[in-house]
Amino acid sequence: MRPGVSLDPSRRASNNPRMSTGIISTKARWAIGCMAVILGWAAIAGPLEVSSPDGRLILSFRLEEIRGATGCPVFSLSYKGRTIVQESRLGLILRDGPDLDRDFRVVNLRRSTHDSTWKPVAAERSEIRDHYNQLVVDLADSETPAHELRLTFRVYDEGAAFCYTLPKQAALDSCTIAGEATEFCFDSDYLCWPVYSAQGVYSHKPLSQVGANCERPLVIEINGGPTIALGEARLVDYSRMRLKNEPGQPLTLVPDLAGPVRAATPFTSPWRFVMVGDSPGQLIERDYFVMDLNAPCAIPDTSWIKPGKVIREVTLSTKGGMACVDFAVKEDLQYIEYDAGWYGPENSANSDARFVKVNPNRPQGGLDLRKVIAYAHEHGIGVILYVNHKALERQLDQLLPVYQRWGIQGLKFGFVNVGSQKWTAWLHEAVRKCAAAHLVVDIHDEYRPTGWSRTYPNLLTQEGVRGNEEMPPAWHNAVLPFTRFLCGPADCTICWYDKRIKTTHAHQLAASIVFFSPLQFLFWYDRPAQCRWEPELALFKHVPATWDETRVLHGVIGQYVTVARRKGDEWFVGTLNAVKRRELDIPLSFLEPRRRYTAWIYSDAEPDGSAPMEVRIERRRVNAQTVLHADLAHNGGQAIRIAPDPR
Repeated sequence: MRPGVSLDPSRRASNNPRMSTGIISTKARWAIGCMAVILGWAAIAGPLEVSSPDGRLILSFRLEEIRGATGCPVFSLSYKGRTIVQESRLGLILRDGPDLDRDFRVVNLRRSTHDSTWKPVAAERSEIRDHYNQLVVDLADSETPAHELRLTFRVYDEGAAFCYTLPKQAALDSCTIAGEATEFCFDSDYLCWPVYSAQGVYSHKPLSQVGANCERPLVIEINGGPTIALGEARLVDYSRMRLKNEPGQPLTLVPDLAGPVRAATPFTSPWRFVMVGDSPGQLIERDYFVMDLNAPCAIPDTSWIKPGKVIREVTLSTKGGMACVDFAVKEDLQYIEYDAGWYGPENSANSDARFVKVNPNRPQGGLDLRKVIAYAHEHGIGVILYVNHKALERQLDQLLPVYQRWGIQGLKFGFVNVGSQKWTAWLHEAVRKCAAAHLVVDIHDEYRPTGWSRTYPNLLTQEGVRGNEEMPPAWHNAVLPFTRFLCGPADCTICWYDKRIKTTHAHQLAASIVFFSPLQFLFWYDRPAQCRWEPELALFKHVPATWDETRVLHGVIGQYVTVARRKGDEWFVGTLNAVKRRELDIPLSFLEPRRRYTAWIYSDAEPDGSAPMEVRIERRRVNAQTVLHADLAHNGGQAIRIAPDPR
């Protein structure tokens, strides 16, 4: 038998009523398995299994008879001996050819193990392990010439993933993929956290109530554990996958593609994944899983990619830009960003983003952008420009050399088209072109990441989140770390002085720690002239934009979360609270033993919620045995900075 691929003789017939499987004795199943090896896997009866490196997560694959169709590929997933994804179909539905979901036989198997570490340019950890066992199954039907489909399964400790490959083949030079036969079947109506747009409002509902166009990742709470997330990784040249209920099967979720996919063989789909954690907090600690499913960095020299904190310039004037530069220097920010309107009305096809021509509908203060860029460079501050998708789609190849001459450091893409294969491919090609021009990128609006920042780390961040532009309530912020942030950074546009904020100032401080974004926009609706230099703003000044280590200390989705992050020798701890006033103990056992530290603690001044804009600051000596206390308003939070004392 080939190493690492097991034929499970104890497997019984599926309890899924859609599956039709005979019972085969242990001895007979073992004999059939041996015969399959001898015959080069031409016929296979028993399930093939591939397990995670720690052995806890096991993916099983087999060919089944389903409703009279034979040779149907199916998979299931078990964790710690419990089936968490029931037997579920696999396959592709073609518009102009036979559906690739039945009449298959296994013609080849390959198994491999991979274990490496890599260093991301801008992430929540300085080093990431990429450790999995892989099973590749080649399928073919009985036609002459045969239609071929390859299934690749990877199983990590953190989750399992699979993708489809259409190999180069005589029977299929090209095709249109109309949809997928992929299923995720469950045995109970578990609660989950659906949302129906990238910037939408989450709800907490049973699986049976998930509607069409459900955003990914979708977090599902298996009764008694674990917590899982269904999602998509390495989406580069394919239609975006969202999820929906299978009609007539309320406990089955299927892909809801944004449109057809044109494929010329060989062609490989994005990954479909099931992330697994013993708790919701462990999912956060394992969010690097999505990047692991992407190709290594394609940029030979990444030294020019600089994460940082940003303030937005909205007066579109020289004076306003220089004021933002001065503010950035004082507050230890790294960038200013000129927002929409600097080259004219952003939604007009007549606006030419090669030239500075302020939108005539905006207040006119005079903008010498080149002068601001030079002033920013003198002070070590980078400049990012917002450009709407209409100009990007029409002018990108003309814009990039202009912006290189100007000396800007990055672009923020606005209102990009998302979903279809065409616009998915365009967007990722635009990021590649920006990398060649040494420009970092922030994609705003409906784009959600699938881990491609590993391959092109100049894509530092994106929106795809209901951030402070929408002034969400505290409970929504307490959902985001467990859901949206599992797939990558999110630009949540943290605010300070705007009176529409529905949370406390301590909550906003903590958000700069809990919400990860290598381009972290602070003071989103605020202007430098508003700043009163409150002492608690020292936290924003010290907090970094990337991290060396991340741990989750507390977490209940939609109620509260405590995240501890390390940068160098310093630790930052952020707690977001919602729903009700709450008291939490914050153990500092993650600190280096036998070393003393100083902690600056920023808390709700009045935990009863009566003074949301006031912050209490406490300074304490602490060590690894210290347990701090957090008394949190119903919409409050706590932020802690911990620095080692001199040795």
